Amino acid sequence: MPPTSLHGLRVLDLSRVLAGPWCTQILADLGADVVKVERPVVGDDTRHWGPPFLQDADGKDTDQATYFTACNRNKRSVTIDMATTEGQALIRQMAADSDVLVENFKVGGLQQYGLDYASLKELNPRLIYCSITGFGQDGPYAERAGYDLLIQASSGMMSITGRADSEPGGGGMRVGVALTDLFTGVYASTAILAALNMRHSTGQGQYIDMALLDVGMAILANQGAGFLNTGKVPQRQGNSHPSLAPYQDFPTADGAMLLAVGNDGQFARFCQAAGQPGWASDPRFATNTQRVLNRTALVAAMEAVTRTRSTAEWTALLEDKAVPCGPINNLAQAFADPQVQARGLRVELPRDAGDGIAQIASVASPLRLADAPPVLRHAPPALGQHTDEVLRGLGMDVERIAALRKAGVV
Repeated sequence: MPPTSLHGLRVLDLSRVLAGPWCTQILADLGADVVKVERPVVGDDTRHWGPPFLQDADGKDTDQATYFTACNRNKRSVTIDMATTEGQALIRQMAADSDVLVENFKVGGLQQYGLDYASLKELNPRLIYCSITGFGQDGPYAERAGYDLLIQASSGMMSITGRADSEPGGGGMRVGVALTDLFTGVYASTAILAALNMRHSTGQGQYIDMALLDVGMAILANQGAGFLNTGKVPQRQGNSHPSLAPYQDFPTADGAMLLAVGNDGQFARFCQAAGQPGWASDPRFATNTQRVLNRTALVAAMEAVTRTRSTAEWTALLEDKAVPCGPINNLAQAFADPQVQARGLRVELPRDAGDGIAQIASVASPLRLADAPPVLRHAPPALGQHTDEVLRGLGMDVERIAALRKAGVV
């Protein structure tokens, strides 16, 4: 097995659902040993968020939702009841020997169990402790529960996503995946790596306060910057871009395509290929700023032309002219795309958990490190699949593990 970037790093994952597990999966893909603590019998909420469900060897649905598999590969699952004194002691023992702990309980939720940062820091001063909440550890909303959809609404993301109110189907729309959760996971993994690097010089861990709201506001990016510096509130405008044109979907003879013209040179080359060279010199369209200001006239003229060819014909025509153009794929088309296949973005991970599920498909890590690439070692685990293994690693014998299991601690 090739070397990994985070070999030897021990991560204790007390998180559930998406933001925290997405963070720890990134660390796991890079080689960290991630132990995921789940509730006995029930497990992570997303194990039951179906349909769709995983299928067994006969192609029949199981009771295990595919959602869980999206963010829990390369981890070991241990079931511990942290409401019990013995369960708390087990988690403290694991935390004492961990480099990183990630949790997404409500503010102060782990203090009652003695698993908060202040308590664990006394056991392990080198521990990097990352808390993920909806609204952060302070402020008037700190006690509120936070979910991705709520944050997409409260951050303003939904106000800039979807068609304009004046158009059919207009109104705020959420992004098709839990964007804020996913970005929070990425930001959290970045913060953890920064804290690890600082620990090299200080010898000390630190506390990380990650909030979905903070991330939701941060990823407003150019839209946020535009408002902050002009006071103008951006509006929904479908697939078009507030600062670029043409940069949207266009109808074709057999459906639709995307054109993403980012500069005047690309626009001129498109006009030449489309048989409309005069557009590039038209004062209304010659520069990007003028194209944005005259977007309605430009789009109407272009749509009349784009309908004359199929999507594949437009893509072929523009490909060697460095004009970004392509189809609007569904997921089946996306995973069948030759470039997606060439990059090996679908992977199959075998699982031997005795539950009839032989393998689980997953999307490959996008992190392409030349010397220490991510290694997909384990399929997303069955609930409690590694409980005995983890407890043996804590020095427990068969009798002690059996006693804990009989008492319902694990």
